[in-house]
Amino acid sequence: MFYWLTELSDGGDFFNLFRYTTFRAGGAFMTALLFGFIFGLPLINVLRRRQGKGQPIRDDGPEGHFVKAGTPTMGGLLIVGALLTSTLLWARWDNPFIWMILFVTIAFGLIGFADDYAKVSKQNTAGVPGKVRLLLGFLISGIAAYWATCYHPVELQNQIALPVFKDTLINLGYVFIPFAMIVIVGSANAVNLTDGLDGLAIMPVMIASGTLGLISYFVGNAVFAGYLGVHHVLGTSEILVFVAALIGGGLGFLWYNAPPAAVFMGDTGSLALGGALGAIAVAAKHEIVWAVVGGLFVVEALSVIIQVLYFKRTGKRVFLMAPIHHHYEKKGWAEPQIVIRFWIIALILAMIGLATLKVR
Repeated sequence: MFYWLTELSDGGDFFNLFRYTTFRAGGAFMTALLFGFIFGLPLINVLRRRQGKGQPIRDDGPEGHFVKAGTPTMGGLLIVGALLTSTLLWARWDNPFIWMILFVTIAFGLIGFADDYAKVSKQNTAGVPGKVRLLLGFLISGIAAYWATCYHPVELQNQIALPVFKDTLINLGYVFIPFAMIVIVGSANAVNLTDGLDGLAIMPVMIASGTLGLISYFVGNAVFAGYLGVHHVLGTSEILVFVAALIGGGLGFLWYNAPPAAVFMGDTGSLALGGALGAIAVAAKHEIVWAVVGGLFVVEALSVIIQVLYFKRTGKRVFLMAPIHHHYEKKGWAEPQIVIRFWIIALILAMIGLATLKVR
């Protein structure tokens, strides 16, 4: 919305600053951060009063988790609220990628909210049936994938770009939409599985989103895209504003989610943020690089898949408990130790992902 203040500019005054994506990204970050600080505690108090016993704790989970009983969930409302408010204030409303990513964020957030509400109201960990969540997720992702494809350059439509190889494109044809759907749904559920310890998911989400935001900015800028040898997608630079809002909202949430957490993100936040990251990757044509940048989330999801498949086949477990962060809890690692080490891994993977921009 603030972008339209540029109409008051004569080209050399304060209002001209609103033309610059980086300036508006800074504004989005500060707005979302202040939103988190202002509304964080009141929201937590409301959630605590409304939820009573808070998020139900798994009976078969690590013993250390039982002390968290009574902690409210749905803290993702704080992040999504800050993200939505800040993006609408600072992003350009004529950018289709912004609306596509907001659509995915809100839609997956609603799925997560329904799941959290079912868990809290029934005081069990079942929530919304998994098949229903997947069906809705694929429906949302299908719309988003088609939406993004319509605004990709003709020469890039239905194509996936390979990192490192400068001019290599793989034409998936009609398979691209299902591929993009898997990227978005897989991303949402991988982040959801990672959200199992205080502060574990939100920092890697911010690291990954910052990386994807920079990539989107470079991809959307013809000069940077040409210098780096990446495919230019007009309009993706604006995604930096959304990402800055996400990071600001994430920091505001982390203030209250840091161990010991005053509130849990819940599926409301993890599904929304995971879906948003997948949507950004599809918009910027960096789906493969996203698998590297979000490698921590990939490993968390794979640990669950491997555990389930191996147990069904042999009746034995590969990990002491899945997702893999619980495996290390069972081995005796302290929760802060796991969280900080996973943050370090997320940062390393983000740097590797960024390096693929120039290694051509």
